[in-house]
Amino acid sequence: MSNLIPKRVKYRKQQRGKMKGNATRGNYVAFGDYGLQSLETCWMSGRQLEAGRVAAQHFLRRQGKVFIRVFPDKPISKKPLETRMGTGKADVDFWAARIKPGTILFEIAGVPEDLAKQAFARIANKMPVRCRFVGRRLAV
Repeated sequence: MSNLIPKRVKYRKQQRGKMKGNATRGNYVAFGDYGLQSLETCWMSGRQLEAGRVAAQHFLRRQGKVFIRVFPDKPISKKPLETRMGTGKADVDFWAARIKPGTILFEIAGVPEDLAKQAFARIANKMPVRCRFVGRRLAV
């Protein structure tokens, strides 16, 4: 299993931050022919992304190409259960990608539309947010 985590980071721990508004970057199909677009906000873990990738590649049986458009670069820390308050910030539990409404999560190239739709349906089942199928927008 390829574990999606950064190779190195400048700071080990981050604050939680705010997740408001829609995606202004990464919100159109850039590499493939079809994409899976998020309709909600969430922190998506590297494991969830990997589960989606595996589901798509298993269904497509090595035809076409699957692109993952988001990367988990935010460290999420979690204190152990039944731990008293204080004692500082907890260790990093997992790495997450910040997902806003409109973010393209996955793209597929080199397969017909009906096959891409079925593959994205399998990916969407693994995702913690509602998603929709989008095609490539034609340049004006």
